[in-house]
Amino acid sequence: MPHRAANRLARYVLAMVLLAGCSSAGGVERTEPTTTLATSDATSPVTTAAAPPTTAEPTTTTTAIELPPRPAWLGTRDLLLPDGSIATGLDTPHELTDRRFATIDLLPPPALDAPFEAVIDSLDASALESSTWEEGCPVPPDQLRLLTMSFWGFDERPHTGQMIVNADVADDVVEVFRTLFDARYPIEEMRIITEEDVAGPNSGDGNITTAFVCRAVRGGTRYSEHAYGLAIDVNPFLNPYLRGELLLPELARHYLPRELGAPGQITSGDVVVEAFAAIGWGWGGDWSSLVDYQHFALHDR
Repeated sequence: MPHRAANRLARYVLAMVLLAGCSSAGGVERTEPTTTLATSDATSPVTTAAAPPTTAEPTTTTTAIELPPRPAWLGTRDLLLPDGSIATGLDTPHELTDRRFATIDLLPPPALDAPFEAVIDSLDASALESSTWEEGCPVPPDQLRLLTMSFWGFDERPHTGQMIVNADVADDVVEVFRTLFDARYPIEEMRIITEEDVAGPNSGDGNITTAFVCRAVRGGTRYSEHAYGLAIDVNPFLNPYLRGELLLPELARHYLPRELGAPGQITSGDVVVEAFAAIGWGWGGDWSSLVDYQHFALHDR
């Protein structure tokens, strides 16, 4: 197993041990997430536990509802043209026009009737190494936090995901996803964007709900709010970005119309927009020069 993948798997197992310890006994929902860190406490994680070694592979949770099959090619095909550009005006493959795939569990999922749970932790070396952080990023590692949270899938089951956010907004972000979990808003996948994701094929079909990515704004040189851990993209394939002819993800054209009303789409005034508005974050769907339906940020852009 490659070094980064082994580290990431070990971190996943550790986080789930923490989460399971919070939720398996008693089954009573708390009104606050586990324990949070003051932003000045950058060296001590919220909780610690020794995780047993495991070689478990990701699995897709069995579901009682009928969902479209996940295409075997999903995430593997590269849209890069010989000249290094990406084709524009691409249509959505018919296999993705009803995108309601069962979640592939990278972390053990909660029990079906479990309440929302969240753990806020500082980044250890393996978490940092697995992320896109590098020297020169605009926020230091001790100002970032790893969130391990419940989310609701399209398979009508709870799952466990992770994202990295700025320490200043960690508690607020937990409350947003508590609201979405309680509303059973469906999310396909929630995980950290890795260097392997950045260097991998540009498949144009990703749908990862995530936060921290150390990168510049689209088409610019200044750092994105994602590079500060102050922005989150939610179900990006169902809620694409459009600026002129640039569509991201490139195969998501089918989901541009908000009136489509597909599960997981975000519309003005819905539970997702209102949950982020409650913590003072803006929505890219309200922009005028471009639209970014997936994007929520503390400073709006």
